[in-house]
Amino acid sequence: MIFSLSGCGSSSEKTDRTLRVGVVTYTVDDPFINAMVEKLKSQLKTMETTNMKVIVSVRSGDNDQREQDEIVEEMIDAGCDVLCVNLVDRTAPVNIIKSARQSDIPVIFFNREPVRDDLMLWEKLYYVGCDAKESGDMQGEIAANYIKNHSDVDRDGDGKIQYVLLEGEAGHQDAISRTDCSVKTLMENGVDLEKLSYQFADWNRGQAENRMTQLISQYGGQIEMVISNNDEMALGAVEAYKNSGISQDKWPVIFGIDGLDDALQAIKSGTMQGTVYNDKEDQANEIARLAVDLFKGNKLDSHNLVDGKYYVSPYWKVDIDSVDDFLHR
Repeated sequence: MIFSLSGCGSSSEKTDRTLRVGVVTYTVDDPFINAMVEKLKSQLKTMETTNMKVIVSVRSGDNDQREQDEIVEEMIDAGCDVLCVNLVDRTAPVNIIKSARQSDIPVIFFNREPVRDDLMLWEKLYYVGCDAKESGDMQGEIAANYIKNHSDVDRDGDGKIQYVLLEGEAGHQDAISRTDCSVKTLMENGVDLEKLSYQFADWNRGQAENRMTQLISQYGGQIEMVISNNDEMALGAVEAYKNSGISQDKWPVIFGIDGLDDALQAIKSGTMQGTVYNDKEDQANEIARLAVDLFKGNKLDSHNLVDGKYYVSPYWKVDIDSVDDFLHR
């Protein structure tokens, strides 16, 4: 398998024995997306045969939708057969769709779900991802179960859990769903909450560490729980507490989402208490299978696509009792 960093094409003439897959992510700085892309590349490699070679090109939109649009056009010009796009702005896929449709190149959007009306603009548009609401529900269930079994989480004994919430980014669909559903589920499970602060940290570990350092300075030992929209920000909270001088037995409980290796290790060591596993292996496998079937013109009956468009991957709850099941996936 050949991994190209610049474009889908090569100087040799394109043949029907070569599948060229263009992968465009929203940034190079998201560990979860990077891990999924590596899984996708590995999965596509296993699908090579004597009759089909695979060339994969990976580029980043660098958090700029216009730049991502231009990269997609370059990949199309270079001869891509299938595009896999992790949108910078989920509300602005129109230029990508227009370019792909003009060249009759299928697009598999992943992780950041386009608005439904946009996905319905053409029959060769697909989405592979998870239900963000489910991850919020599961995070709330994990946290509620932990609190019920560990009364010492309520350190001041007032019957309420004082918490801060680290949100991904303003207006992002997954951030909104994860935030709303996690808090709602905690309350539905009988946990009395008192919000101290919400902070946006753009899914980023460093930003989250800075935000948490400020919150620790402001609230000190009042913080009894940190709910984070993803593991990167949860791990930023862990770093902030490691650098705070506060002994670990005085830390709040910390919950994330994604199932990053670092987060799984943090659960194992007790610096985090839970996460929700975002099944990157399952999603990468589906993207690879879908890309190959689209290239070969096969029927898509085996893909269990909702409305012929959506593949919804499951989430899994992870805590200290189940973390070993996920550590070496």
